[in-house]
Amino acid sequence: MKEELRYTLLSDGSSDKALQYVLTWLLREHIVVNCAIQSEWADLGRLPKPPKKLPDRIKKSLELYPCDLLFVHRDAEKEPRQKRVDEIRKAIESDEKSLSVPAVCVIPVRMQEAWLLFDEKAIRRASGNPGGRQALKLPDLAKVEELSDPKNILYTVLRQASELGPKRLKKFNVNEKVHRVAELIDDFTPLLALSAFRALEVDIEQAIEKFGWSK
Repeated sequence: MKEELRYTLLSDGSSDKALQYVLTWLLREHIVVNCAIQSEWADLGRLPKPPKKLPDRIKKSLELYPCDLLFVHRDAEKEPRQKRVDEIRKAIESDEKSLSVPAVCVIPVRMQEAWLLFDEKAIRRASGNPGGRQALKLPDLAKVEELSDPKNILYTVLRQASELGPKRLKKFNVNEKVHRVAELIDDFTPLLALSAFRALEVDIEQAIEKFGWSK
């Protein structure tokens, strides 16, 4: 029986490391991996010459952050989700011999912030004003994949929830607060209503079943 499952997240940018909370929840709470879970975010930006091409970034991530399972993140943005999947698969296949662990695509539609726009309580707590009275106009969860700029919407809602004045808002670290929202969400089950999240769930389930990591 495997005692520990280590995974590494290779993401588009540093703000996307918040996806670790989503991935760990899927593994621990929904898929029910019967072992301890350790996660790492591949911080390639700290390197003197960070690799730019995706195949090189994948290879370097595995060198610096050894793991049992690799998650490769790309936001869909304005592209169809399948196009991003194809890009990641092509990068993996270009040097498949060096890829010693299974890889799973993580592709929110359109951006990872769309997956954090459903939990008003977490947003209010992350803003530092859990008892705030400011009405928050969160988008309908069923339509968040249609939003053109979910990042801007989440930033706006966090600022509104803080109820800070203009001067104090200048010191409001919204990037830090986004990470805090993800940390404070206890249950990502509502996201199963979204096609991209369901696809991620299926891919993870297939990977852990293939390698016998489930109960």
